[in-house]
Amino acid sequence: MKILFTKTAFVMLGVVALLSSCSKKQQSEKTGIPYNDRANGGYTKFRQTHPSPGPGLVPIEGGTFVLGGSADQDVTFDYNNVRQRVTIPSFYMDETEVSNQDWLDYLHWISVTFPQDHELYYNALPDTLVWRRPLSYNEPYVQNYLRHPAFQDYPVVGVSWDQAQDYCQWRTDRANEFILQQKGILASAKDNKGKAPAAPAGQTPFNTDMYLNGQYRGAGIDGKKMLPDLNAGNTTGKGKSVRPVRLEDGILKQAYRLPTEAEWEYAALALAGNTQFENINDGKIYPWNGLGVRSPKKATRGMILANFKRGEGDNAGVGGYLNDKADITAPVRSYPPNDFGLYNMAGNVNEWVQDTYRQTSYEEVDDFNPFRGNEYTNKRLADPVKGIYAKDKYGHPIKDAATSRKKLTYAELIASQGGTPPATTGGAPTVAGQPANANSAAAPLRSDLVGKAYNADQRGYSDTVNRVLYGTTTLVHDQSKVYKGGSWNDLAYWLNPATRRFMDEDESSAEVGFRCAMDLVGSPEIHPQGKPHFGVKKAKAFKAN
Repeated sequence: MKILFTKTAFVMLGVVALLSSCSKKQQSEKTGIPYNDRANGGYTKFRQTHPSPGPGLVPIEGGTFVLGGSADQDVTFDYNNVRQRVTIPSFYMDETEVSNQDWLDYLHWISVTFPQDHELYYNALPDTLVWRRPLSYNEPYVQNYLRHPAFQDYPVVGVSWDQAQDYCQWRTDRANEFILQQKGILASAKDNKGKAPAAPAGQTPFNTDMYLNGQYRGAGIDGKKMLPDLNAGNTTGKGKSVRPVRLEDGILKQAYRLPTEAEWEYAALALAGNTQFENINDGKIYPWNGLGVRSPKKATRGMILANFKRGEGDNAGVGGYLNDKADITAPVRSYPPNDFGLYNMAGNVNEWVQDTYRQTSYEEVDDFNPFRGNEYTNKRLADPVKGIYAKDKYGHPIKDAATSRKKLTYAELIASQGGTPPATTGGAPTVAGQPANANSAAAPLRSDLVGKAYNADQRGYSDTVNRVLYGTTTLVHDQSKVYKGGSWNDLAYWLNPATRRFMDEDESSAEVGFRCAMDLVGSPEIHPQGKPHFGVKKAKAFKAN
């Protein structure tokens, strides 16, 4: 009985100690000031998190690999994938290609949100005419491929690089809006008895940037479970001090975007599946192991591992025993995924990536997180003093070309926003009357730059280049974007992740689709279980003498 009492006493003491430690406020390591205390103005420390991927994404643990290293031949003699060792940070990537159903979700939202904006809806439509061929009977695909339910889980095609960018923006906003509605931080149809949130007149749809800047608030928008604000003064009618979500809360997801070319190639190879203790046991030519394109497993031996064209006139195989079970595209979860869990990283459709094409990119890009195509922008301020963003009629912040590679002084910032720049209606935004990018096809030629030797200024603002030659001596220009992966209508050579081709950003094809990616913030290690680690000690609490 005595032993039992002693054990119980120890347990109770442990609980009391735990509760007392939890009740103690954390304090700054450098000043000793307590965090999360209303008495000192809400000096806040947010809970440290390692965010989970957004809907549809899987984590890709980064690392070093040889960019272009899987290419075993160069049948086109382009010499455009020279080997270079690089490091890819961890990121998230779509498990599958974006499907027709995914795109129909997008179109539906546009139709109900902007029912009178026929131009917006039309511009978002894929070009189904990409199926037409002068000497092929493809008209059924023109009519049915996007909308017929038989094709709903097939990859969307006929989408340009520009349209893919717009989809990424839309997906970011809808995913974050839904997260906030589920948590009760934003009002939803459920809060209004099945009706859409009654936003104030003139209020545009939810946009992540606008929300984080405090420009998406008000009756019919603010939810019943907004976060407590330790800084007094932001009160509701009930006297509670509340606030919207901040980036520091770790609730909102990072932006969806196209993967970079290097990310895409790294994710397609999935060498992590062949790695043990930093040793890569086997290289790969395709997203699967081996030199061939057929399954070596007993149950599926001899079956084709991807959707591609075996040879001239052979898109599906012989009737009665089709080789890849597809004549055009196939459902986005067809064929075995690679070691990262990604489907169709070879075949089915080629996929747009974020990069601008240059033949020598693999030789010239940085060895950490390589990317070519940066166009730096700043959000235009409608009120520089209050920090209010200017927005277009769809609720997106208007972005201007960045004219400096470093933070402006406050005086410079106010001065730069002092004028009234022309409204952005879809073309390239301008600053001080100059084009956002001197190489933009929509921008007029600058007489002070034409004919001079190319000399990048890091911002892409005053790059000197003679754009008159584009289209005359080369098809490559700043609107040339990379696509990778091979398609249902390509030979096996293009299934190699190192191969690369390009197309203008406003063009589309029946053989090109896309998938999205997302930044992973914080520690790059995805699966730390069972691996050795150094312990991380907590800082000692400050005690005044």
